[in-house]
Order: sequence, then structure tokens, then C-alpha cells
Amino acid sequence: MLKGIAASEGIGIGKVMIVAEQKLEYVPKEVTDVDAELKRYSDAVDAFCEETMEQADAIRKSTGNKEAEILEGHIAIIRDPFMNGEIENLIKSEQCAEKAVEQVCQMFIDMFSATGDELTMQRATDVKDIRDSLLAILLGIHQVKISDAPANTVLVVKELTPSMTAGIKKENIVGIITETGSQTSHSAILARALEIPAVLSVEGATTKLSTDEQIIVDGSNGEVVTAPSITEIADYTDKRESFLRDKRELENYRGKKTVSASGTEYELFCNIGTPKDATKAMAADGEGVGLFRTEFLFMDRNALPTEDEQFEAYKQASIIMKGAPIIIRTLDIGGDKEIPYLGLEKEENPFMGFRAIRYCLKNRDMFKSQIKAILRASAFGDIRIMFPLITAVEELRAGKELVEEAKSDLRASNIDFDENIQVGVMTETAASGVIAHLLAKEADFFSIGTNDLTGYTMAADRGNGDVAYLYSPFQPSVLMMIKRIIECGTKEGISVGMCGEAAANPMMIPLLISFGLTEFSVSAPSVLKVRKNISKWTQEEADAVTEKVMSMATEKEILDYLKTVV
Repeated sequence: MLKGIAASEGIGIGKVMIVAEQKLEYVPKEVTDVDAELKRYSDAVDAFCEETMEQADAIRKSTGNKEAEILEGHIAIIRDPFMNGEIENLIKSEQCAEKAVEQVCQMFIDMFSATGDELTMQRATDVKDIRDSLLAILLGIHQVKISDAPANTVLVVKELTPSMTAGIKKENIVGIITETGSQTSHSAILARALEIPAVLSVEGATTKLSTDEQIIVDGSNGEVVTAPSITEIADYTDKRESFLRDKRELENYRGKKTVSASGTEYELFCNIGTPKDATKAMAADGEGVGLFRTEFLFMDRNALPTEDEQFEAYKQASIIMKGAPIIIRTLDIGGDKEIPYLGLEKEENPFMGFRAIRYCLKNRDMFKSQIKAILRASAFGDIRIMFPLITAVEELRAGKELVEEAKSDLRASNIDFDENIQVGVMTETAASGVIAHLLAKEADFFSIGTNDLTGYTMAADRGNGDVAYLYSPFQPSVLMMIKRIIECGTKEGISVGMCGEAAANPMMIPLLISFGLTEFSVSAPSVLKVRKNISKWTQEEADAVTEKVMSMATEKEILDYLKTVV
């Protein structure tokens, strides 16, 4: 059996088809005719855009508009004046088109990969896909086609790119296995959209598995069963039928309130990264937006977005959500994100350096522009402001002072906004947990970011495989921190939500109910499942489970126990 990340639920039983990675090798050549080389590059971009649009149309027919937008986004990236200009400048300096494309794309790949934010990091995969497609066109190499895969095929690839998925015939592919990727990568997003079971980050999958061997893909548990016995095939066939029945039953929770078995009502929101994502939240039956990441407005450009540009984006999201609550996180950016026009200095430890609220408070004009844009958008719905990486009360106060300054400016200009807009704190550090009782007296709400809270509390980088065993929200110290934050917020009468991945974990839900969480914010595909899982628990049952868990000393003990009761 091989283990990986459970990325798209379900059971797939079929035969392996290994898609080998293309070799895009070249020897940089000397450019003697710059104009000719610029035209060669321009022609390659035109060919790439034409081919990508055809792929997007194919995905639109098989899965829908939302997934096609991923590929359409590739066209927007390569047509971006900044990226395009940088490539052309290198060609003008007599570099060949291949080298120019590779060098500029690598700059963007490094920039996105360094952010630590999974939604931003997947942009690195987009740029890799663009780079490889452009290089293939420039080198005259035909792209890999998987449209001829026979029925009952399990695709095994190093990395499933958006462009590759355009050739997938849903009726023929029963499973997907990759050597890279995470639950929020485009590979996972597309696999879920296609409703194909997928296990990602299976180390050495393309070499450990053989073409035409029969395997079982368990996308719910992140397992790949090799050389299955007749009994195993029968067992997993039964599991597949059970999974499909459960999936059909989830539709019974659409349009319903999010209520526990004891009758306690909760807010069930979605996390989004762009205004278009609000459409996905609505389609998934989300009741609002618990985390609107605003970094997308600042990326892929060569100057700061204007106040009007930001206002239009926030307003659009509010209109799409039909006035439902939207919590907008102010710019979470810093030394770990190489946005050229910001002129940020390299830091030895950027995740503990000059970032998020720290950077914004030192760049008041930029920060006030964003706050004014959010305030203006608040005239169109229930919009709330959230500050990231708060570690001291002074930071919250300074941020709130700037909000008041922005309000005064808007009043002077007779511009409408919500005078009573809520200002909250993203509690994602050990410091914010320790002083939660102080922050709760001055914040209108808390939202727990479990990804960073886990990393900072455990002093463990989630991208470092050597310390991955420590990076878990079920570590006793992290659970105690979550419990404390919720209790402090509850005592001061403010709402406490959770926007980290743990909010959708079935094993975390009884603990959060018992702790007193009031709002869950999850990915759009998780909404109905979370609503169903919340409905299963009475307060008494959740309290009993939590009392047991909080008496345990290790993560293993906690998980072993929770697996028996969830």
C-alpha cells in the first residue's frame, strides 16, 4: 500500500496509465536578430493562448465555468504587461526566447512558492504549467495527450497540471495519483470538480507503479492499494457504493440552516481569494465569507492597486453574496513575498519578520487606501475588517485608529459606508492566544487561523517534512490554545470563528462545538459535509468527547480516540 494526501474523495478501481514527464531541454543560443526572436516569442504566446482557450472550452463542457477559469487565468498571466515586458526585455538584451521565458517564469515561481499561503502557492503551479507549455511550443515538442486513455484508467503523473486535465474523459478515468500537490492545489480542485478519486503527493508513484497493473485509489483516506486481492476488490467496491449513497444524501442539507443536534445554530461561511470565488461560495450554499484574502489584488502587477480598484473588487464580492457577511482580511504580505514593486528586503526568517499588520502599519498610505476601499464597499453589504498576525494590543489599536481616520476622510467627502463596521482579529499566533483575554476587550470578533496557529505554536514549518509530525491542530498545545481563544472571546461576548483547514475536519467539529465556536469558514466543496457533521452532535455528546480528549497527553492518543467516536 502507498500513502499520500486524500485530495478528492471516492474509490477508484482500475489499471495504471503512467504519463511520463516531458523533457524540455535546450541549449541557449546566441540571438543575432532580436526582432525575429521577439516575433518567435510572440507567435509562441499566440499559439499558447489559442491552445489554452481550446482546453478551457473542453473543461467548461466537462466540468463547468469555474474550472475553465483556471485555464483562462493562464492566458491572463502570460498576457500580463509586467510578465510579458520582462520576457521581452531579456530577449532585447539578446537572450533567446527559451531562456527569457524560463528565467522570468522562475522569478514568479519563486515569488509565489515563498508565500506560505496555499492559495497563493498554487499560482506557482500555474506559472510552471505556462512555462512548460511555452517551452514545448518554442522547442516544437508535442504536449502529452491523455484523451485516448481507455475505460477504467488510473492516471499516474508527477504533477497533474490544469492543461493536462483538459484531455481527461471523465467516464474513462477512475482515479488520479500524483507525486506532488496538496488538498488546495489545482490538481485537487480539478479532480474534485471532475469527481474523480485522487491521492496526491505519493512519493515515487511513477516509478513504484507499473503500466496496466490493477490498483485501488482510496481518495477518502489517501491510500493506494497495490496488487489487490479478490477480497479487497470486493470490499472496496462496497465502500465505493456506500460513498456514492452518502454523497447523494448530502444534498438533503442544501438550503438548510446549520444546526447541531441540540438545536444550536451556527454560521457556515466559505474562504475565498477573489471576487469570483464568491460565486463558488454561493453555489456551495455558503452562508457568508469568513475569510476574503486580498493578496490577489497586489500580485501579478507592477504597481499598487488603486483605492477604486480595490473598492470595485470588494463591492463585487458583496453583490455576489447578496449582502451576506464578508470578512475581509487586510493585506497579509511581507518579506516572504517577492512583489518587485514593493521593494521588500530579503529576510533570514520572513515568517517571523516584517509582514502582515507589521508591514501595513509602517506603510500607512497604502494601508489607509485599502481600509477606505473596504469601508466604501461596506455600503453594499455586511462587510467586516480583519487584521492578520496580531501579536500585541498596540497593533490592534493602531489599526483601529487608522480605520477611524479613514472614516473621517470618507465623511468629509460625503461617501457612504457602514459607521458600525466590525473590526476583528485573526488569531493565528501563540501571542494572540496568550493575550486573547486582552484582545477580546477591544476586538469585535475573532477568527482562528489554525494553519499558522499550529505552525507558530509548535515552531514547526508545515513545508518541512522533517518536522511534519509536529504540525497538527490535534497537538494538545494547539487544542489548548484554540480552547483558550474561544473561551476568551465568549466571555467578552464577541463571536469566534475558525477559517483554518481544521474547521472542516470531522474529528475537530465536536471539540469546536464544545469549546463554543460560533462560526465555521471552510472551502466551498466542504460546506454541505460540515453542515451534516455539525448536525450529528448534541452539546452533551460533544462535551463528553472533549473532556476525554483534553485529558490526553499526545496527538496520537487524541487521534486514535477520535477515530473511534467520529
